[in-house]
Amino acid sequence: MLQIIVSSLTQGGVIVPCLLAAFLAVATSSAGSFLDEQANDTQIRYTTNSGVCETTPGVKQISGYLDVGSNMSMWFWFFESRNEPESAPFTLWLNGGPGCSSMIGVFQENGPCHVTLDGNETFLNPYSWNNISNMLYIDQPIGSGFSYGTIDVNSTFAAAPTVWQALQIFFESGKFEQYQSREFIFATESYGGHYGPAFVTYFDEQNAKIQSGTLQAEQLKVSALMINNGWYDPLLQNEAYVTFATYAPGYGQLQNDTVLAQLNEAFYGPGGCLEQELDCYIAGESAESNQICNTADAYCIDYVFVPAVGDRDADDLRQNASALFPPEYYVAYLQNPEVMARIGAEVQYQECSYPVDDEFERTGDDARTLLPELGALANSGLKMLIWAGDADINCNWLGAHASVLAMEWYGSAALHATPFVNMTIGGHPVAAVQNVDNFTFARVYESGHEVPAFQPQAALEIFTQVIKKEQLHSVD
Repeated sequence: MLQIIVSSLTQGGVIVPCLLAAFLAVATSSAGSFLDEQANDTQIRYTTNSGVCETTPGVKQISGYLDVGSNMSMWFWFFESRNEPESAPFTLWLNGGPGCSSMIGVFQENGPCHVTLDGNETFLNPYSWNNISNMLYIDQPIGSGFSYGTIDVNSTFAAAPTVWQALQIFFESGKFEQYQSREFIFATESYGGHYGPAFVTYFDEQNAKIQSGTLQAEQLKVSALMINNGWYDPLLQNEAYVTFATYAPGYGQLQNDTVLAQLNEAFYGPGGCLEQELDCYIAGESAESNQICNTADAYCIDYVFVPAVGDRDADDLRQNASALFPPEYYVAYLQNPEVMARIGAEVQYQECSYPVDDEFERTGDDARTLLPELGALANSGLKMLIWAGDADINCNWLGAHASVLAMEWYGSAALHATPFVNMTIGGHPVAAVQNVDNFTFARVYESGHEVPAFQPQAALEIFTQVIKKEQLHSVD
């Protein structure tokens, strides 16, 4: 049986990481059956309407834990749509890392609120994506953000089953079952270039088992995949560090000629990043591949990525290494014991988890490509948006564009032949886009790594058009 534990708090009030679960007063109630071998270890525990972050009158929010196994508690925060929640679509948002919290998305990007300079209270975000969609944010893998327990995920593909399990608990709970039949948008960024293709592919494989009668579970049918500033293909995107540092469109040359010469040697030279990445790809899933890919990744980071960034902010070339935007005020807010108590958080918040990242590092996951999975999803006709802020160095748009141009899918030739067209809002250019059927690539102007933080109005309009299954286009 799936156990549901609920703590109800009255609405009101305002707001990382601190102490324990003693803050939560919980009451237990029964729920419907949950089909899993570890049924005794699975449950949902949540706090309703904490009054934290989403303070729009009448808009519900629920935060808590999806216990996906023994000593495996995955944090979630759900925000009802501000408009027509009974019919609005359902969107899952995941931040990247690996090991970074999706509370980044809540408080810095597309969530209902931002945090004030003193870190003591919040104010509403008028461009929140829950203006038009029911939003679910999850901290995954275990060990990320407010999630806690056994850290046993060491690769992108290993992470997918746990998220599937968490969503099974979520939709089986009765509290959220009404959202399962909605349009399901999977939105993610950064390492989401790995997560998105792998997770949606896994969901599709599980759905096929359900349809064939070999698996009894809830189907998770993704209707659209959105990935901004994603990490898809390390070979192409490491090369793009060299290209971008040489000339970033709209910004110019980022590093001096001496550094550029060093970058070219480090990437193209004997034993360089290109050669090592190819060795990783050739190694595939062999026993030796973890070490080969780990070594390649470390070399490319040290000798290509780091000098390509120099003293700039990796996530926004217009700022230096001590970047002040988007601000980190929310971290102190989430570390406030009173706030933790109100939302039901049980462990100290960390924006990004080194232990989780270390696990992925051991398998060289960062150096492995997800381009085959991404191309297969595009080929299936899935509504897909690959977009990127053009001031980001980290997962820069040139690398993302090179990745989608290299995809094998039915629209490849058409994409190569499609010119960029400006998307405008009220006559102001916000992005350059390429549309081919259900696939869109977009370069978002004057935006860093976290597009909804830098260009909130444009991001919400783009999100709206994806939900409407429209190709990206200008609006008055």
